[in-house]
Amino acid sequence: MIRINDLRLELRDALSEPQEIINLKKLVFSLYPISEEQVLSFTLHKKATDARKKDHVFFVYSIDVSLKNERDIITKNFKNIQLAPDMHYIDVPSGSETLKNPLVIVGFGPSGLFAALILARRGYKPYVLERGYDVDRRTVKVDEFWKTGQYNKDSTILFGEGGAGTFSDGKLTTLINDHRCRLVLEALVNHGAHHDILYVNKPHVGTDILKVVMKNMREEITRLGGKIRFKAMVTDFIIEQNQLVGLIVNDKDRIDTQVCLLGIGHSARDTFETLHQKDVEIIQKPFSIGVRIEHPQLMINQSQYGDFATYKNLGAADYKLSYHGSNQRSAYTFCMCPGGYVMCATSEEKGICTNGMSESKRDGKNANAALLVNIDPSDFGSDHPLAGVYYQRALEHKAFIAGGLNYHAPIQLVGDFLNDRLSRKLGRVTPSYSPGYKFAKMTDILPKFVTDTMKEALISFDRKIKGFAMEDAILTGVETRSSSPIRIIRNQDHESNIKGLYPMGEGAGYAGGIMSSAVDGIKTAEKIIEKYKN
Repeated sequence: MIRINDLRLELRDALSEPQEIINLKKLVFSLYPISEEQVLSFTLHKKATDARKKDHVFFVYSIDVSLKNERDIITKNFKNIQLAPDMHYIDVPSGSETLKNPLVIVGFGPSGLFAALILARRGYKPYVLERGYDVDRRTVKVDEFWKTGQYNKDSTILFGEGGAGTFSDGKLTTLINDHRCRLVLEALVNHGAHHDILYVNKPHVGTDILKVVMKNMREEITRLGGKIRFKAMVTDFIIEQNQLVGLIVNDKDRIDTQVCLLGIGHSARDTFETLHQKDVEIIQKPFSIGVRIEHPQLMINQSQYGDFATYKNLGAADYKLSYHGSNQRSAYTFCMCPGGYVMCATSEEKGICTNGMSESKRDGKNANAALLVNIDPSDFGSDHPLAGVYYQRALEHKAFIAGGLNYHAPIQLVGDFLNDRLSRKLGRVTPSYSPGYKFAKMTDILPKFVTDTMKEALISFDRKIKGFAMEDAILTGVETRSSSPIRIIRNQDHESNIKGLYPMGEGAGYAGGIMSSAVDGIKTAEKIIEKYKN
């Protein structure tokens, strides 16, 4: 198979997928000595939008083509043609050691889900323990909390089937370059995600579709012999002579096991405490804090696409911005959700933290993104391994107080934030956060170095996206869970200092998002397969 890069189509030539493929073929046949009769297969590999010139926005493609005469084409050394790399996933060989007890996976977020899928496909019959509900019941519980504001520890968007990613934009972008990424995308498509995530430059699934995908993946795992138990929180780890021998679930049930894959997520603070008490080696890790910022999505579209903003096949525009401040801190936008909503991602009583979510169509009126500033362990004020957790918790409690002690979020208009005054009324942007909001000053909640850096960044970003610092854009506080505040130390085999305990994914400090967490789960599963026979 050959890969042809840098093919360009005008927006009008890609209004539908059938038309898009037809026009791409015509373009290929006009540029290269290739005819329809020679083509065995023709698939999109990558599709991106080039909007650098607002008066000329177009799509750029890479395609993979299988031909009857590939050798003839390759030997002519065309500039944009190369052999396509093999993207098929290759199974690792099985080991020889015997598993005497069930192999347990703790957490059913991206890392746990994909570790379970790989192990089940290889016949290992994993036993998954998830502290939250299945996706249907957790959706009902979360909706109740957002509507009533009555906190319930079972109503969190951070725990349950699919992890925190289930209630998100479902972004699959990643900075890692790993062949397993293709396996993740194909698995999602095979279980219900739209097939365009295989080739679009910035793939996303949407929380509405993700909920279906999660259930379908669970069904495959159980069909292959895996077992998934919800409302099953691991409350203790039984360790003898530095070897894991069992787990306690819900303070009462014992499960004997010598192998536990730990995919607990970045907000499993109670489990972090338990692991620390058990002398599992944990270190502090940097992360970022800030707010969610909301703008009209139409404004973002117009800024990014100019006169082409109304083209439906472009979809809702996104952005990614960064700034290095005068105080040597960096600010950046993160987890941008086009046409999305700001959510209450509280996982503890008397705390407020926010996150962003979009559905597959991304058709909400507002765009939102995290506006974050980096913090370092030196800011924590303690060398305790969990000092970052305590730092997050303190800020979330301050936001809870500022919001009115009822899980309403503190908000401030950008113009008022820049001028250090309390907001009095809304403008053109209506906050999407539920269950409600209260006007407050972000300078009363976040550290001064954070708000100072955010103010500088807003001015800088406004020069890149016209209107970014608009007076009535909304800041909603606080966002503190950008990544895990800890790292659970592991060796090259992904094993912690406690034999049989394998930390993985975002919560353990080895990933940052759905894709990288899923890949880390796969890699950890491979370590198990290479050591044990099924």
